[in-house]
Amino acid sequence: MATENQMQEPKRAADAIADALIGQIRDGSITLNDALPTERELCEHFSASRPTVREALTQMQMRGYVETGGGKRPRAAKPSIQAILMTTGSHLREILGDAESAAHLEQMRQFIEAGAAREAANRADNVQITKLQTALEKNFSSIGTAEFPATDIAFHRAIVSVVGNPVILQLHDMFVSALLEHRPTMPEPEKHDTIAYEEHREIYQAILNGDVVTATNVTERHLARSYRARLRVPKHADLSNQIQLSGQEQKP
Repeated sequence: MATENQMQEPKRAADAIADALIGQIRDGSITLNDALPTERELCEHFSASRPTVREALTQMQMRGYVETGGGKRPRAAKPSIQAILMTTGSHLREILGDAESAAHLEQMRQFIEAGAAREAANRADNVQITKLQTALEKNFSSIGTAEFPATDIAFHRAIVSVVGNPVILQLHDMFVSALLEHRPTMPEPEKHDTIAYEEHREIYQAILNGDVVTATNVTERHLARSYRARLRVPKHADLSNQIQLSGQEQKP
């Protein structure tokens, strides 16, 4: 049976390979945008197995030092907040099957959007207000159609855009897109869409009026209601059947 040290060996080897390659990217030995050596070459150079090399490359990608895609070999990259968030976002789908994890992400979205609504009410200029109004009108026109979720996202994104922070906007896009992909279909979509639109209209009106408190409170209420409306109610227990079975068990 493998010892604890033996089980940890591949992980340590992958860390060492990732650190070595990152060091070469930092000191210029590997030029940015250049393709990294092939997996076979890396295996030979580091005397490592292919799974260990792949683990090292995965670590480098998550740390922002590798770009992949397009059927090309991994390329050396410089870390950026946006790139790291995009990589992290690709793993969100793996945890969204957990109801508690989804609830935490919903809470994060609520914090971002409530804060954005507050900022929008406080300092949105005429151009930003106009963009928000256009998004709201498209949201109204899509009530009861398959396009409503997209216009819903666009309305909230227009509010977050007012903040002018690309990191916050990236976080918002990452959370919202992942969350909506896993939301169940509502039984009465037109009724649901109408309620959501009216809440959007209240948020817009508060921002237009510069009413910071109302914009924040309505946004928080809107997102909380939307999330709870999708929670499934546990099924009723068939008590009559249970009582009948219990009575049969008690008979001599």
